[in-house]
Amino acid sequence: MANDATPQNTPSNENSELHKAKSSPQTRLSPIWIVPLVAVIIGMWLVYDNYSSRGTLVTLTMSSAEGIEAGSTLIRSRNVEIGRVQSVRLSDDLSHAVMVARIQPEAEAMLREDSRFWVVKPRIGREGISGLGTVLSGAYIQLEPGQSDEPQREFEVSDVPPVAPAGQAGLQINLVSQLGNSLRIGDPVSYQGYTVGRVEDTRFDAETRTMHHQVFIEEPYAQLVTDSTRFWTASGIDFRLDADGVRVNVESLEALLGGGVTFGVPEDLPMGKPVGANTRFNLYADEDTAREGTFNRYLEYVLLVDDTVRGLSRGAPVEFRGVRIGTVAAVPWNFTAPQPDSRARFAIPVLIRIEPQRLGIENTDIDLEEWDNRFKRMFGLGLRASLKNGSLLTGALFVDLNFQRDLADEYIAETFSERTVFPTVAGGFAQIQAQVTSLLEKLNALEVEPLLAGLDRNLQASESVLNEVREVSTSINQLLSDPETQAIGGNLNGTLEELRNTLQGVSPSSPAYQELTGAIERLDRLMRDLQPLTRTLKENPRALLFDNLDVQDPIPRAPR
Repeated sequence: MANDATPQNTPSNENSELHKAKSSPQTRLSPIWIVPLVAVIIGMWLVYDNYSSRGTLVTLTMSSAEGIEAGSTLIRSRNVEIGRVQSVRLSDDLSHAVMVARIQPEAEAMLREDSRFWVVKPRIGREGISGLGTVLSGAYIQLEPGQSDEPQREFEVSDVPPVAPAGQAGLQINLVSQLGNSLRIGDPVSYQGYTVGRVEDTRFDAETRTMHHQVFIEEPYAQLVTDSTRFWTASGIDFRLDADGVRVNVESLEALLGGGVTFGVPEDLPMGKPVGANTRFNLYADEDTAREGTFNRYLEYVLLVDDTVRGLSRGAPVEFRGVRIGTVAAVPWNFTAPQPDSRARFAIPVLIRIEPQRLGIENTDIDLEEWDNRFKRMFGLGLRASLKNGSLLTGALFVDLNFQRDLADEYIAETFSERTVFPTVAGGFAQIQAQVTSLLEKLNALEVEPLLAGLDRNLQASESVLNEVREVSTSINQLLSDPETQAIGGNLNGTLEELRNTLQGVSPSSPAYQELTGAIERLDRLMRDLQPLTRTLKENPRALLFDNLDVQDPIPRAPR
């Protein structure tokens, strides 16, 4: 049968086919899963991009967060925004402010070990007005990238801008001074009036009670600093009244407004050799004190002054015949120390220093012991010290050394507080006072009463002479007031008028003048006629008695 021949699907066959279908693997992914996979990839990329674009976090610390606002204060470099402050808080010990800022990724290379941050805000100082652009926009933090290869993420923020840019060629040195010579950041450093650097940092050491200043000197002026250089404070105007008279020294206008530092090499020293970075120098109060600091080899002597020391101050010169060879170190010095027994115990001790370097002698050539022996020998030859007035205007005194030959045999060696006593003599004013006292004593010894009696007699005689002179002057006045005396003038005028008329009568055109001329001509002819006669009489006086001069003289007859 045909139906019987057709294959029939039995239940066993159906189960086998279903088992094959379940056990075969699926080789295709459904398209519906592509969308979630792309969304996951995009989300992960957005997360990474957001994280990478946020930048680097840095920690900034400063003493006060004045003008700093979280989320608003910008961080700039070369006036380009490179970051922003995110949070501001106090430190754990409440001593300073801590800020967290985020720096953009492209500026991460600027965060080096020597990078510097400072706050830019309106300022008015000696250098002028700066930061006016922040009046409306608010303060911001300026970043100056460093040159180091070491990265860093924690920095201190300064309240003032740095003096010198990072990496600028120059020389940093350290100055040490007393409190009176303190400086401020930004003060100028000048050389002969020209600004060559600035003060970068200042700090006070409470233990040593000294000020420490860090100074930066720009290139090419750093070569001016040598081991012989001296630094001193420039006060703008230096006005002094001392033994040398009146001195006025004016620095630059900037130093005049706020002071500063100046330096140089004293004339008595060689130029010296260049110094390295962070070399330490002393900062002196003025130029004279800086010059004094160069004379570090000296002898100390004590003057026991019996006169007044008013006008003598520390730093006054010690001169030998006008040449300065030392300095007064202290007035008075060790006043309570016992004085030699030969003294009256009322002398005022003054400490002086003899400085051979002032004579142009190098340190290596100075033998202090030899100099001390030389001075002791000169004491026996009459070398003495005295106080003299250096300026009549100021009244300042100085110590003058000179030889007193009449005191050469009177020297007695003395010591005061383990110092050799330099012998002294009375100063100029004391000598004048002694002379005035001696003069007064002589005047007191004079017999004044006889002198006064004689002076009284002279005054009486003078009075009588004055009375006679008065009487004579009265008589002369009476004579001059007499009418006859007054008429003399009129008579004299008449006589002069007649004489004038007479002289007019002998004019060349008058007959008298012509007759006088003729008489003179006749007299002249007569004198010419008499000339032969006078010549003959001069040659032979006998011609007046004898008519013939050639005959012999007659012989007189004898009387009968």
